[in-house]
Amino acid sequence: MTTSSPSSPRPVTAPSATPDPADARLTGLLSEARALQPRTVALRRALHRNPEQGLRLPATQAAVLQALEGLPLDVRTGESVSSVIAVLEGGRPGPTVLLRGDMDALPLQEDTGLEFASEVPGSMHACGHDTHVAMLASSARLLCQRREELAGRVVFMFQPGEEGHHGARYMLDEGLLDVTDAPPVKAFALHITSTLRSGVVQCRPGPIMASADVLRVTVRGRGGHASAPHNALDPVPAAAAMVGALQSMVTRRISVFAPAVVTIAHIEAGTTNNVIPETAFLEGTLRTLSEATRAQAHEEIRRVCEHVAAAHGCSAEVSFEYGYPVTVNDDAVGPGVVDLAAAVLGPRYAEPMADPLMGAEDFSYVLQKVPGAMAFLGACPPDSTPETAAANHSNRVVFDESAMAHGVALYAAFALDTLR
Repeated sequence: MTTSSPSSPRPVTAPSATPDPADARLTGLLSEARALQPRTVALRRALHRNPEQGLRLPATQAAVLQALEGLPLDVRTGESVSSVIAVLEGGRPGPTVLLRGDMDALPLQEDTGLEFASEVPGSMHACGHDTHVAMLASSARLLCQRREELAGRVVFMFQPGEEGHHGARYMLDEGLLDVTDAPPVKAFALHITSTLRSGVVQCRPGPIMASADVLRVTVRGRGGHASAPHNALDPVPAAAAMVGALQSMVTRRISVFAPAVVTIAHIEAGTTNNVIPETAFLEGTLRTLSEATRAQAHEEIRRVCEHVAAAHGCSAEVSFEYGYPVTVNDDAVGPGVVDLAAAVLGPRYAEPMADPLMGAEDFSYVLQKVPGAMAFLGACPPDSTPETAAANHSNRVVFDESAMAHGVALYAAFALDTLR
């Protein structure tokens, strides 16, 4: 998950669910995942000690390749990025399902006190991508053991560069969806979170995470002496007025039913106390839950900043750096994940997710092309509560490793359920 630490998904009461008799193959998946737990934990901890950032993750890639060694998989690596794609051919012909785990870390100095804490200064798996890799690798091993039950194939997508580097887009550009003769008919990704009860899976149809764009505004005036502002064109009051005007714009111009969040997080102007600067600079983010709202907000932000600047006798240069699109779950697959979690893990571990998060994810690029879903897996540590636990992207975040068995089982269940 990228760009900001998301707030906790708000739980709602889950409906009761029982395994369908046709899904007898799902029985025993959780026990098999728990049997693989020593492997899952060992890989996770090895990655956690040696986190890598960005699109080039040679040590992480090597660890994934080692974890998959000896399995009946067609394994290939990326050219422009340190990705790994592994294809498992089932025992019978059929469609393709894609499972994804992201691999990169964040620029943080870890302060958890864990015995397997990061040994790389200024780098930490603070968003749990190490657990994603470990869960996906163990699900590959589990599914290899059940290869004859698959009517089709599974593509395991080990992706670098999720934290703002558009790694999924690079993999798509390199032909991710063309590695088999039959493109994926469904795609699935899990994201761990420390602010949800351990082992619980939450999912929803429609938007589940926001788009995220960077906005930058340079307000240009005319410098002068602080004692004579009338002889200058001070950009600072104009910039300050923009901050408030942008918040009013969201509430007055954007529908309350089409959420948008504008945050100005960086303001910079001037060099000393008695000089009116020539320019002031604003930087922040825009997050929305639809592409239509995103386009409207871009237009409104530009209009507000330019006109507020003009009212102060200044000018404004507004630019946007496009980030990830809205992450949109398929209307059928999203609720199906909750039902699947109830069948495999038990009803108390399956919850419909009430509201989207305003964080962003580059799995959105995959879901633009393949129907599928992203779901959240709770891993609140046993000595904390979801309300008090350090959140993802914190230098103190800790994940309950026992929850990973649920993730392994759910990854495998998604493939088995799709390829029945």
